[in-house]
Amino acid sequence: MFFLSNQSFKNQKVLIRLDLNVPLGDDLSVTDSTRIKASKETVDFVINKGGACILIAHLGRPKGKDKNLSMLNILKDISKCFGKKIQFVNDCIGDEVEQAISKMNNGDILLLENLRFHEEETNGDEGFAKKLSRLGDSYINDAFGTSHREHASTFTIAKHFPNKKYGGILLQRELDVIGKILDKGKPPILSILGGAKVSSKLKIINNLVEQVDKIIISGGMAFTFIKASGGEIGDSLYEPSLLNEARLILEKAKKLKTEIHLPLDVLAAKDKNNIGETEVFNIDKIEPGWMGMDISRKSIAAFEKVIMSSNTVFWNGPMGVFEKEKFSQGTMGICKILKRAKEDNKYVITGGGDSIAALKKFGKTSWVNYISTGGGAMLESLEGKELPGVKALN
Repeated sequence: MFFLSNQSFKNQKVLIRLDLNVPLGDDLSVTDSTRIKASKETVDFVINKGGACILIAHLGRPKGKDKNLSMLNILKDISKCFGKKIQFVNDCIGDEVEQAISKMNNGDILLLENLRFHEEETNGDEGFAKKLSRLGDSYINDAFGTSHREHASTFTIAKHFPNKKYGGILLQRELDVIGKILDKGKPPILSILGGAKVSSKLKIINNLVEQVDKIIISGGMAFTFIKASGGEIGDSLYEPSLLNEARLILEKAKKLKTEIHLPLDVLAAKDKNNIGETEVFNIDKIEPGWMGMDISRKSIAAFEKVIMSSNTVFWNGPMGVFEKEKFSQGTMGICKILKRAKEDNKYVITGGGDSIAALKKFGKTSWVNYISTGGGAMLESLEGKELPGVKALN
């Protein structure tokens, strides 16, 4: 793959696929500009190398044209972040777009309308990709967060730039970070996986068992592993169809000498919606009528020892129902431990919407070394898959 290094883009119109899928508030204002800020470095690179930038991206999951998901809603934020005026066209293909591009000068930036206003984008349509390809002299994919999809702008389009397609600076950085988790990080390497369902992360766990030194499995999905090990989990949610797979993972980890760490105790409630009375149980001795909602003190202390004895740490997924204050202590505790780990020169990575939301709720994003912009793309990479958008650049 060709990453950006010494390429010259002098007098070129460069088509750049970015991930600008930012969250919007009720008033359609941007509530988190992290992805916009992450895109700036590649755009600056092209401008400094003498080119003009044509930005293509998507926002949300529109069904046809939707003014609430127009890129026009985030134009002001992009201009502010990039520090210059940005032109806009209310489509991403067609005569009006091509005319606007023909008038661009070196250093100009043009933002096109939401790619997903055309259903051909998500269908990976060849004709749509060809129309997009006519807009630029070169193509850069810097949208790591959408590179796990075979969409027209991230996958199909690349064939139309056989010698002028590149991975952007953010894409390269994200792939480097995945390398730190899988095979290039300083050992011991630890993955902390939380969240509700084993089914969403089973393949990831299976792959990580072969790649890392330690895995913490927590959150709701821990109950499937506890049940598979013969524990009593009361009314806690688990996935019966995956009990055998959980046992096989535990056996595989034992053979490979990969440490699997499960919670020791949990804070439980009788009703997940009406908190009421709560009780702490050993996780394998939860009484009937109670369901585990968060890890408790013994688990937090045990996980702290595991984290602080590691050198590379990746975290994805909360330890409990952190949205409810009563059940947020476990996730908040992990955030604070990760802060101390970074201060102790561990390399700490996080990815995924819930993990990032928790980090912002309980602390600061500066508490970790790196936050991935692409939750789904990162998780698929950790499953061992080659992302279509990356494959297309090779």
